[in-house]
Amino acid sequence: MYKQAMIETHQRIKPFIHNTPILTSTLLNEILGANLFFKCENFQKMGAFKMRGATNAIIQLTDEQKQKGVVTHSSGNFAQALALAAKSLEIEAFIVMPTTAPQVKKDAVKGYNGQIIECDPTLEAREKAAKQIEIQKSATFIHPSNDFNVILGQGTAAKELLEIHPDLNYIFTPVGGGGLIAGTTIAAENFGINCKVIGGEPFEADDAYRSLESGKIESNTTTNTIADGLKTELGDINFPIIQKGVEKIIRVTEEEIIAAMKLIWERLKIVCEPSSAVALAALIKEKENYQNTNIGIIISGGNVNLKTLPFSK
Repeated sequence: MYKQAMIETHQRIKPFIHNTPILTSTLLNEILGANLFFKCENFQKMGAFKMRGATNAIIQLTDEQKQKGVVTHSSGNFAQALALAAKSLEIEAFIVMPTTAPQVKKDAVKGYNGQIIECDPTLEAREKAAKQIEIQKSATFIHPSNDFNVILGQGTAAKELLEIHPDLNYIFTPVGGGGLIAGTTIAAENFGINCKVIGGEPFEADDAYRSLESGKIESNTTTNTIADGLKTELGDINFPIIQKGVEKIIRVTEEEIIAAMKLIWERLKIVCEPSSAVALAALIKEKENYQNTNIGIIISGGNVNLKTLPFSK
């Protein structure tokens, strides 16, 4: 299901994205007892997988919509993605960002000519501010994760991974708003061979885990996690896809996220942000269940503030 839609999505966005590298590590394979293939979306344009979904959504707007611009709310990576995609297509972008968003991400949005509107760090405040811009400017709202065109775009990262390694048994992804894991599920179902999708999520923002347990979308009462990109919640478009296709979600502690992030920096020699490390942290936590298998891991992004690295002290 949706196979042709994802093929068309991939063709549509190819001129605007990178086909990112896939890295391996003999040492990490030995530590975890499995064959690991890291899809490095930290090397994507603007530094994260979200360039894929933002580009796909914007390209499909009507000429009238493009003239009036786009608006979204995001703590960082989708903000940058939509701003850059809009700039590439000469469209105005209004970006609602919480005051707590990392400065490095705010600076990047400004660098891509995005117009930042700051708000309180709650989902309610973000949605309210975005709605005001939508009304005032007649801009088209593009949701960071609960938009089917965005979901299809995000899934092309896993599609590229499976085209090189069709024998993957599992793909691990971080879970925030649900766009990446939903898109990965669609890719695994249509381009893999019995490939299962596993999510990683912080205990401090475990709404997706609880949503799968309860069968309805749950909210977070606290989001006290270093994984700033995973503080958002699932939506009514991506949740049914996740319910149907995700094998399980593994929750990890802040200490486990930091340890996995450090491993990626030290062993793969690449920059990744805390949210990206959650997928590897989830695998490490339950490694005994995945021995002698082929595993893809989506390194979702690499936009970090070097002044606040958790292992720099």
